[in-house]
Amino acid sequence: MKGSTIALDTVGEAEAAALIVDGRLHDLLIDSDAPRPGTIYRAHALRPMKGQGGMFLQTPDGNAFLRQVKGVAPGDALLVQVTGHAEPGKAIPVTTRILFKSRYAIVTPGAPGINISRRIKDDDLRDELMLVAKEVMEGEHGLILRSSCEGADPEHIAEDIAAMAQLAAQVMADGSGEPEMLVQGDGPHELAWREWPATEVDGEPGSFDRHGVLDELEALRSPEVPLPGSGSMCIEPTRALVAVDVNTGGDTSPAAGLKANIAALRELPRQLRLRGLGGMILVDAAPAPKKDRRQMEQVLRAALKLDDTETVLAGWTQLGLMELQRKRERVPLREVLR
Repeated sequence: MKGSTIALDTVGEAEAAALIVDGRLHDLLIDSDAPRPGTIYRAHALRPMKGQGGMFLQTPDGNAFLRQVKGVAPGDALLVQVTGHAEPGKAIPVTTRILFKSRYAIVTPGAPGINISRRIKDDDLRDELMLVAKEVMEGEHGLILRSSCEGADPEHIAEDIAAMAQLAAQVMADGSGEPEMLVQGDGPHELAWREWPATEVDGEPGSFDRHGVLDELEALRSPEVPLPGSGSMCIEPTRALVAVDVNTGGDTSPAAGLKANIAALRELPRQLRLRGLGGMILVDAAPAPKKDRRQMEQVLRAALKLDDTETVLAGWTQLGLMELQRKRERVPLREVLR
């Protein structure tokens, strides 16, 4: 089945969305009780943590941790935005660099200017979008027009810009008072509409069953991931890191290790995305000569280009493990499906 489809459904009582590309599950979002990324709080500064280079803040949903603390003193009220998932027992990660995102526009308080996504190459379209933005955008806030503006109705873009600009003005003017949630981050259905391009949307009950998402969810409960050929990889999250073990299976050919490693690294970003895994990731590759490492790195970097989550390939350890650092943007699937 060619094309992309967004399926909107629930898992248990939690709102959920799935992106199916060419008949295969490409991305998955399931809501949880944790604060959603994008949530904006009015918070109070508590105490600096000099050894950690940051400060704890008080929010309605528990303590948050802020790294940019220059000029912030205990007791100050400030506006912050949730940037990712907090591990169990740890503070909510937040930033003072607040963004107001919608389908077509991102309003950037404190960063004036109008910018258009580099993915939009047509000069005439860029000029038209700049005119639309200048007619609607007012005040000191900046604006980024997203690549989704390409092919969109200019009136819808203008409405989107105006709504985000108005919300930004209201929130940024509300910086004093007791700790409070000012804006809740988008849930899976809203995020799917905002972030995923698709030719079809199936929002009727049972859409996950119709598109095979429930079968994929069952497979994601297992750490074992079969690979093309006879190889496999095992993805096992621990408290400290995510361990990935690549195996050649029954293949005993001289290139078995390289083939299994290439297949695993092509699939790894998708598996991490679907499982909601981040943090430190160590890949124990199948046995292969050191001269193959450059090719393996190229394969992984190409796969990461198709993934929106910030991931850094740090290199190789002395024991021959590939080391990655991935931003924790989601609640791990194993916590959602308990």
